[in-house]
Amino acid sequence: MLAAVALVPDTVLLLPGAAGRGPDDPELVALRAAAATAVARAVGCAGRVVVVAPGAVDRSVAGTVRAGAAAAGVPDRLLERPVPQVRLERAPGGPPDAPGPPGTGAATGVRLALEAGVPACGLHVVEVAPGRAAPLRAIGAAATATGPTALVVVGSGAARHGHDAPLPYDDRAAGLERALLAALRAGGPAARDALAALDPAQAADLGVTGWAPWQVLVGALDAATAAPPAPDVVHATVWHGAAHAVVVWEVAP
Repeated sequence: MLAAVALVPDTVLLLPGAAGRGPDDPELVALRAAAATAVARAVGCAGRVVVVAPGAVDRSVAGTVRAGAAAAGVPDRLLERPVPQVRLERAPGGPPDAPGPPGTGAATGVRLALEAGVPACGLHVVEVAPGRAAPLRAIGAAATATGPTALVVVGSGAARHGHDAPLPYDDRAAGLERALLAALRAGGPAARDALAALDPAQAADLGVTGWAPWQVLVGALDAATAAPPAPDVVHATVWHGAAHAVVVWEVAP
């Protein structure tokens, strides 16, 4: 049973120290605080937590892994907090497990969940790649089929906002973000439908990393036994040209 969802950005800069030494940008500090708050709220609603993050292939991350930022080229020694080493089991109903360290999005989700008090034995990680929506939604339905489950859904919006963006500016980015945030704030079917209707080709073109994880969420919402209330958009910003939103969706009591 889907109990709650936290949607958080997939930037590795959510890990203190990943942005380098010296004082952090106040906007980054606010984004980190919002993400930590959202995950803490969501995981408090369930006994099992599944982190869903962007990846190169659909897989459950299993085995002993280090939740650091090495995949982004940031060595453990630069992070402000010790890098945990955790033993992960295959996600219930998730795709086949595959060896290898988690990507930066998955590692960030794991760190947020552990720091919110989730024990390693109750934590699972799934990475998903852009592809057909139906298999991704099936993962979401299966992962939340038994027992109260919280999803930590890691992914960001368009990365083409302004001159300092990771990708060249595209005027479609602002419209996409406005529509998504408006639908999330409206709640009800509009929120689910906005995530489901996002065109995968346009998402890829605009650098949206959240498309595949959001389809997993759609599948979990479709399998929920009751219509969820409106999500709580905790924080939304465009930081250095990339759109990041932090959302809490408490689906079941």
